[in-house]
Amino acid sequence: MSKFAVKHPYWFQILMSAAVGAIGTVIYLLLFQYYSDLPVRIVFAGLLAGAFGGLLVVLPVVITIYECLLLTQVSGRTFGTTDCIYDFVILWMFILYEIMYLAAAKNVVFNADWQQTLENESVHTPLFTGSLPTIWVIICLALAGMLILGLVPLKKLPPLAAVLSISAMYLGTLLSIVWTIHIFQYEWVSDLLLLLLPVNCAAITARMVFVKMKEYEPDENRRSKIDSVPFLGKCNRLLENAHLWPVTALLLMWPLLGILIVILILFGQAPDSVIKAWTETSQFNLSQKVSPQNIYYDEHYLCTVAAGGHQKVVRPKRKGIRHGHEVIVNRQLCIANAFEQVLEERTPHFHRKVRTFYDTYGFPVAKLIHSKYIADLIYYFMKPLEWGFLIVLYLTDLHPEDRIALQYTGKNLEDF
Repeated sequence: MSKFAVKHPYWFQILMSAAVGAIGTVIYLLLFQYYSDLPVRIVFAGLLAGAFGGLLVVLPVVITIYECLLLTQVSGRTFGTTDCIYDFVILWMFILYEIMYLAAAKNVVFNADWQQTLENESVHTPLFTGSLPTIWVIICLALAGMLILGLVPLKKLPPLAAVLSISAMYLGTLLSIVWTIHIFQYEWVSDLLLLLLPVNCAAITARMVFVKMKEYEPDENRRSKIDSVPFLGKCNRLLENAHLWPVTALLLMWPLLGILIVILILFGQAPDSVIKAWTETSQFNLSQKVSPQNIYYDEHYLCTVAAGGHQKVVRPKRKGIRHGHEVIVNRQLCIANAFEQVLEERTPHFHRKVRTFYDTYGFPVAKLIHSKYIADLIYYFMKPLEWGFLIVLYLTDLHPEDRIALQYTGKNLEDF
């Protein structure tokens, strides 16, 4: 196995991650599901599900460990084309992985800025959409710097180009660190996976710099020509000293970022777009905005109508409390709920039958309301019933409007 791992390290990472996931799932089934004799199909399904889970959860950790091991062995390795392409692929993989994780596990809506009102547990984008071009340009610049430094032989690469490539990689690593500081909020163990991107960026950048410093050999023929100009000769000697590349690249990183911002300004980006990318957000660590509270759509389809229809049609009045969270209420919803309250007080047996019917058919209807126009249509469809409910309330209640006004406030008439 060790020979296979050395000869095919990338395949070994994939197979080992899938195997760890599959074995872990089977062990869980055997130990914690209390089956004395699991059917073969359950075990087989567990193996497949575990293997897939291993690729999602274990593989990022295995890749990170591999990158850190490569960094410790940098003195005895060269940085070839295969290594560069591998690093390029895994960095894109980690970027896409974090986007998918935030969308699936954290309910992040990436096209919703902080001003937008979202639904239920949805979370606003961690990056201001107006600054996305700046962020993506920095990402592409960092990856381009890595490709240039990794694929172009140093003999064919001017020292200034090599140093600027390192500066671009520094920018990408710094961006990954700020991104992680911004988004990381620990809730579950799986959230620790969000820490892997900056670790890989830093490991790849450090390894690339160390290897290229060791590989570089100054061109003596070119030096004599450049040294004839004193200022250029001093700059050239500074750039030819590969041991100073990490520091020189760090100093050039800021002018490179400044030039990049100036170019982006010409294409419509704000001068402070790099800062606004983080601060013009809400619900994250570097956010400076407070977003409006989310609207909760629940399985009460009249609640969904009140919150989801066009305001001119459904006429929402205020926010109310239902099942511990805020909902938008309109008069139709308050009348319907007040009518149900009267039924529960006067005819509890009949109320239970009505409630059962509503729960059976109302919940599926609520799931069909995916647009404002459908919500408007149901609002109009409910109008005759609303008038009927209102007539009953005025015939049976001494203070019908008081009862209607108190719906979804968390209070009853007895409280006054």
